[in-house]
Formats: sequence, structure tokens, C-alpha cells
Amino acid sequence: MRLENKIAIVTGGASGIGRATVLKLASEGAKVAIADVVSQQEAACKVVDEVQAAGGAAIALAANVASRSDVEAMVDAVLKQFGRLDILVANAGITRDAFTIRKTKEGEIKKMSDDQWDAVLNVNLKGTWLCCQAAALPMVEQKSGKMSLTASFGIRGNMGQANYAASKAGIVGLTRTLALEFARFNVNVNCVAPGATKTPMTSTIPAELVAKLSEKIPLKRFAEPEEIANVHLFLVSNEASYITGQCIFVDGGNTLGV
Repeated sequence: MRLENKIAIVTGGASGIGRATVLKLASEGAKVAIADVVSQQEAACKVVDEVQAAGGAAIALAANVASRSDVEAMVDAVLKQFGRLDILVANAGITRDAFTIRKTKEGEIKKMSDDQWDAVLNVNLKGTWLCCQAAALPMVEQKSGKMSLTASFGIRGNMGQANYAASKAGIVGLTRTLALEFARFNVNVNCVAPGATKTPMTSTIPAELVAKLSEKIPLKRFAEPEEIANVHLFLVSNEASYITGQCIFVDGGNTLGV
């Protein structure tokens, strides 16, 4: 097993890519803390049951990654339970799209409220930073660790998603900077940029739009969550020991030629 005796935290682990990543890490021997917001605790506990049914070990923790106190309590709980922290998969993220369009003679103007901007930046970018900062303390002390963050192919820009694109582009910059800062402590930091993926976040997209979007993807389909989880697994394994500061696109070729 590639992650035998390793201790991991996966944020946003109750569903979608996070759930798939939890199951992948646990199947390779890691003990996994599934961190998600209070409203997702029932789902998180179901993932714990899945892990345990397969012979693995997992716990569920309630945490809002945008809250420093929640994040620090999350890491403290893992250290108290397992004694160390080897892996962070910072996956928690939200969208708050601005699809209200006002037609003017100057063109289409997208409107986005301060609340929409702040909510997404606080969870996606600040939340990722807080998780990395808290996880780095035990990793630096033990002089080993792996972090895999979740960016998005949306960093190239997407209509109505200025907040989301900015937050995910920030994660790429954060990844590169932390990789430089933590390298001397043997802590690798990378990120995954998924393309369109079958998750609860995309499940509300009308079927006809899914078909149109899929047609633009060279592989002609959305990703399965497990296909993204496979890359997170690789990046936190010893197989990626000489990879740091990288952003790996897992998008079915959607960014080719862009």
C-alpha cells in the first residue's frame, strides 16, 4: 500500500472529488480525517462508514475552512487522534456565480455582489491558505509532508465566474510559493486543476448544456470524481517525491491550444 501508516486530512471530503479522494487514500492505507461543514456531517459520516466497511480508518470533523479557529481545531483534533499529519488535500470549494445580465449598448455587463465575491474568495483561497498554514506546522516539525490543493481549469477565465476564477488562480500562485518556502523541510506542495467533473456542484447543469460543454472537450465527456482523485493520490504518494510547485490539469484536454 502506497500510504500505509500515513495520516491525511481531506477538506470537502463528504462528497464529489473530496469523497473520491478519501476513498482512494484510505484504500492505499492512509487514515483519513474527512473535514466538511456542519451541514455535510451526515454525508461525511456515511463516507466514514464506507471507509470502515472496506477495512480502513477514518473520522469525520466539522470545519468551515474560512474560519481560522475551525481549521486550527481540525488539525489539533487530527494530531490528538493520530499523533501526526502527513497529508493535506485541500479540496473544499464553492461557487457563487453572477449570471444576472444587463444588456446595454456597451454590451453585456455581469453583476457580482460583494457577498458573492467574498464568499468564494474566503472559502476557496483564504480557506486553502489557512489549511496549508495549519498543516505546515506539524509537517515542518517532522520534516516531511505532502500537500495537494484543488485549483481548476477555470483559471483561464469563465463568464460570470470572476470570483471563482480569481480564487483558483490564486491557489496556483499559493502552490508555487509554498513549494518554495517548504522545500527545505521536505514538504511537497502541488495542485490539481480539474476540468468539468461529475459532482454535486455540476449536477444542476441542464442535460442539454452538459452535452454542449462535453462536445467542446477533446475526450467528449465530464470526468468522474475518481479520475481527479487518482491525481491527488499520486501527488501525495512517494511516487511524486521529486515533484513540487506544479499544477496538473486533469481536464480531458480542454485547455489544449489555449
